[in-house]
Amino acid sequence: MEKGYNSDIKIYGDLYHVQTEDWGPDLKILITRVFKNGAVIKSFKTPYQSFLAEVSSDPLYHRPKLREALRHQHKKILDLLQSGQILY
Repeated sequence: MEKGYNSDIKIYGDLYHVQTEDWGPDLKILITRVFKNGAVIKSFKTPYQSFLAEVSSDPLYHRPKLREALRHQHKKILDLLQSGQILY
């Protein structure tokens, strides 16, 4: 399981928290949640199969691709939030 990313961003006076995590080899998904006032307003799930050609039970085998996928997903959600595409 890889460490994730956390970001706080203020948009039009509202504070949003974006959290991206790897839920590990058992669930095999990356998840990003967008919080506003402590409540989840949107979740995004990405299965490992969407960015890995094969899924190995060895956690070190996929570490570089997992790190890149986590970073990419976190940045993508921040960009969507900043562009107003997921504001509530």
